[in-house]
Amino acid sequence: MRLTAAVRASARDPLLQVAKTALATIVAWIVCDLVIADGPPPVFGAIAAMLVVQPSLNQSLTKGVERSVGVVAGVFLATGMGVVLGTSSWVVLLAVSAALVLSWALRLTTGSGIQIAISALLVLTLGASTPDYAYIRIVETMIGAVIGIVIHLLLVPPVALAPARTALDLLGEETAEALERLADALVSRKTRPGRLLLLHDARRLHPLRDEATEAIDAAEDSLLLNPRAARYRGELAALRDTLDMLTRVGTQVRGMTRAYVDHYDEGVREEPLVVGISEELQRAAHDTRLKLRLAVPRTSPDALDDTAPALTEPLDTSAPQGMRWVLVGSLMEDLRRIRHELGADGRGGQGHSSSPTELT
Repeated sequence: MRLTAAVRASARDPLLQVAKTALATIVAWIVCDLVIADGPPPVFGAIAAMLVVQPSLNQSLTKGVERSVGVVAGVFLATGMGVVLGTSSWVVLLAVSAALVLSWALRLTTGSGIQIAISALLVLTLGASTPDYAYIRIVETMIGAVIGIVIHLLLVPPVALAPARTALDLLGEETAEALERLADALVSRKTRPGRLLLLHDARRLHPLRDEATEAIDAAEDSLLLNPRAARYRGELAALRDTLDMLTRVGTQVRGMTRAYVDHYDEGVREEPLVVGISEELQRAAHDTRLKLRLAVPRTSPDALDDTAPALTEPLDTSAPQGMRWVLVGSLMEDLRRIRHELGADGRGGQGHSSSPTELT
């Protein structure tokens, strides 16, 4: 692993996030300095504001509560131990250890636990020469946390829908390509390495699904307590529904690919029914792209593809020869489920067939 990987991220925060953090820190310092004129430099108010400004308002409120609770608990713990045991070095170490054990016993978050320990440490060391240090710590931390939240609200809380759309587009396109690869494999000769590569490619859907799930979860988190949430709720629901559909289609694609690899037969590609399944998979790839574009609105309605869904007719042909029915039957059942998923919305009532695949 490169040394820089420990300090550099694969993606950086938006410049607006940097500006909001800097502004919140500056404002918190100035306000705390005015409110607590005779106190020490308002370092902790500035730190609170800096930490509270998170990518989403929900995270900002969580961080504000976490830091405030940690400061108050740490101050009370240190004050009590200082009154009883004094401010010797061993008392400081005991207070830090007690703060960590207390946070563990109460199942507090890691951030809260560390904050309790830091607050106790600072009160017993720096606060020994300042009578009101504990009180000042609490007040300026509260001020910094509130300022961080206010700055976050005033400067347009971000809505993380664009990364979710991108991740869903990638998953949808890879799902369509997996359907097309399998359709091609069914009617062509494949060596064992080629079949294993086909299975490997189909399994790529799983990590892409996880990435899309994380992106949509982040988008949902960005809408929590966001004043602009109402206008995006419908789109978020559409993204979630499309993710569920692609997840189920991807499960069937992987199952079909696994069955193809496990029951491969050189002559299966000559079966008329297999040729029909291959054609239906091509249509399923078409409809996957079409459904995705309908579920994820673009900048202009004119940019949408008005092509009708391609899965329109039930598959009806003669039975396969010998034991090939094991593979063909498995493929047909998974194909039926894919067709059902792609025909589940209102538009699919005319263009998609959700009836079971027929074999005569």
